[in-house]
Amino acid sequence: MSSPRRRPQVKAASPPEPRKSSRASKSRILVVDDHPLMRLAVREILRDQSDLLICGEASDAVSALRLVKETQPHLIILDLSLGQDFGLELIKQITKSDASWRILVLSIYDESLYAERALRAGARGYLNKREPPEIILAAIRSVLTGKIYLPPDAVDQVLHRLSGVKDPGAELAGAEQLSDRELQTFELLGMGIASREIARRLHLSLKTVEVYRERIKHKLGLKGSAELMRRAVEWVLSHS
Repeated sequence: MSSPRRRPQVKAASPPEPRKSSRASKSRILVVDDHPLMRLAVREILRDQSDLLICGEASDAVSALRLVKETQPHLIILDLSLGQDFGLELIKQITKSDASWRILVLSIYDESLYAERALRAGARGYLNKREPPEIILAAIRSVLTGKIYLPPDAVDQVLHRLSGVKDPGAELAGAEQLSDRELQTFELLGMGIASREIARRLHLSLKTVEVYRERIKHKLGLKGSAELMRRAVEWVLSHS
């Protein structure tokens, strides 16, 4: 009597591994700018990039700080002018909570005056808004990889200052001498803002603002309040 045939063993097919979401593999970017058109421009630049994704947008410091915690971005693109808020102070607040945040400043302000200040505040890069999209994308990817990004001219100026060699192209007798708070006060004075309102915006006492005014006059070699106001207005107009 022949033995019964053994049925061939058939292994159940393993379920396919779940595909990773393409969104999960992208670098999340938070855009902080008070101009809606600029936020739109950044969205357009990043829209077709397979490795980059905008995870949130903010127009002021309060919203930016909240979204940093909520979205945990890989990179924060930040403007220095945020209405009544100041980008340099926001950078300091963000990096005070965690120094590992990667911040790229994208601003219309002159890099000769602000690039080094932004790096000292905690940013990883500085770029002018006038740069073409391909340069902006290069800066974004450079900072995402952990590098510092500065335009060539700004690199030269920073190296000159670090070396102690005077850069003939730098106006060291001007606003470059001012501290961040003094520069903010100087800018607000040039916008026609009264000292009491400056104190409110900067969360300072009126006495402290008056001290800053005196320091600015001394550093810039100005004789009185009228000359201070005139120079401040000229500075704001030249940097608009």
